[in-house]
Amino acid sequence: MKKIENFYLEDPHLQQLMRRYLKGDFYQWANKELADFGEMCAVSIDERAVHTDREGQPRLIKYNRFGEEISEIWVNEGYKKTVEETYEKGIVGYIHKEIPELGCKGNYLYSYAQGYLLSQTEPGFYCPVTLTMATALLLEKYAPSEVKEKFLKHVLATGEVELYEGATFLTERQGGSDVGANSVRAVEKGNGYELFGEKYFASNSGMCGVAMVLARIDGARGGTKGLSLFAVPWRKEDGRLNGIHIRRLKDKLGVRAVPSAEIEFDGAKAYLVGEPNKGIYYMMEALNLSRICNAVASIGIMRRAYLEARNYACFREAFGEKLTHYPMIRESLVQLAAKQEVETSAVFSLVEKFDRAANDDIPTTEDEEALTRLLIAILKKESAEQAIHFSHEAIEIHGGNGYIEDFVLPRLLRDAQVLTVWEGTANILGLEVLRLMKKHEVHELFIKEMKKVIAGLPEDLSMLTTTVREGLTILETVLDKVASAHEDTQTYHSKRIAELMVRVYESVVALSDAALFGGERKRMIAEVFIENAWKKNEWLDSEMKSLKYFDEIVAVNVKV
Repeated sequence: MKKIENFYLEDPHLQQLMRRYLKGDFYQWANKELADFGEMCAVSIDERAVHTDREGQPRLIKYNRFGEEISEIWVNEGYKKTVEETYEKGIVGYIHKEIPELGCKGNYLYSYAQGYLLSQTEPGFYCPVTLTMATALLLEKYAPSEVKEKFLKHVLATGEVELYEGATFLTERQGGSDVGANSVRAVEKGNGYELFGEKYFASNSGMCGVAMVLARIDGARGGTKGLSLFAVPWRKEDGRLNGIHIRRLKDKLGVRAVPSAEIEFDGAKAYLVGEPNKGIYYMMEALNLSRICNAVASIGIMRRAYLEARNYACFREAFGEKLTHYPMIRESLVQLAAKQEVETSAVFSLVEKFDRAANDDIPTTEDEEALTRLLIAILKKESAEQAIHFSHEAIEIHGGNGYIEDFVLPRLLRDAQVLTVWEGTANILGLEVLRLMKKHEVHELFIKEMKKVIAGLPEDLSMLTTTVREGLTILETVLDKVASAHEDTQTYHSKRIAELMVRVYESVVALSDAALFGGERKRMIAEVFIENAWKKNEWLDSEMKSLKYFDEIVAVNVKV
């Protein structure tokens, strides 16, 4: 069976996307770096990930040998090596500071390409990276100069100074998604604050150097509008804990590499970031970044699940034939390949828009920002659900072997399950779509933009565009009936609206790829994707394109 040796070099579609979005010297540098990182992820990081998941999970050391509380988190040496190698590749740092070889900053697109490769082997470790990215954003954009000076260079470290991983602590026992119910107190003391209270799901506890924490200053109003944002170092300058106690580590279904804990603040020194009572607005900005990370992790899992299924089906024999001899296996692999490729294009098209919004030198309108937030919501929802589906399909193609922990698939499925919960469930994301509709009329912006792109597609794609136009008409009909309906009706249909929008958007992306990149294979991908997305030939598929297109879409360049 073919061993995956380099996630980047074995992904021609990702390489196409990098050529499309990265230019000049930056592309040349990034192409080489991603090739190096793709090999690292497929080989050494993958080996360490297996050990961490099976035998080397983080452990809480509550007390030292003298009975003194130390609340330290033990991680294995391989995990530490992955931390060192990944951050030194600039997955966080080069978003905000110059790349020495180029004399210019990187961008989110390059970072998310790294995250996509990393998530194919260790989506659990991509969680701390995500938290560090969010911490860097909040510190750089909103922290006062003295706080920025204290922490930011460490959060952006690429080997030249001590690394401070980041964390974002929102969740409390009584609140969950209802962040307005948070009750952690911030008490003013001297020129700073001290925090008191508990956080119930604090990921990267013990590993972070600084955490971004939502707390309520004494006397502030209730609800989300009374929350402020604080930078809280995990340790004091003398190395002792900063008034932080770890109760226990969460025993999670998946993403076992990241230590998630219940923690208590007992006079933890904290530094106010931004203006008082505006913490929720700052954290929601970081949440949008994290939702994109979630989508990137999802397409990474989708890619690895597909690769494992494809390679196994090309290797495994049943009833005297390779699995790829059988029509149902061929259909499954073709549909997985088409969906994963289109969804990857969709997510990176979103990343390009997010990069533009983050670049102060590129003016963006309020409408563009609203559309970007809409795409974040619908693609996060869709990709997370597909990560679970892909893991399930890959397990089924493996049969009994797929259920055995010697294979990577059980870990992919366990890790995928959390992605529908982290950064907002489907229900929360549906409500986000409604909020954007009411505040920005984003549905009208979306329809206008989709019609504009479809109108610009070449004539030879007209048969496929007809199907997408029909889908767009269905969406418009639903929106007309729901937009002016009672709130309960709107909420009831919010997820349906999100699902219709993502079908339209990804169909348009599939067509755009076919037009931009050209070639028969991209057209085949678009045909398979659109017919499957809109349930064409659902019951009687007389053309059986998945069988006709198998060699071009799946079997090309596969060696066993």
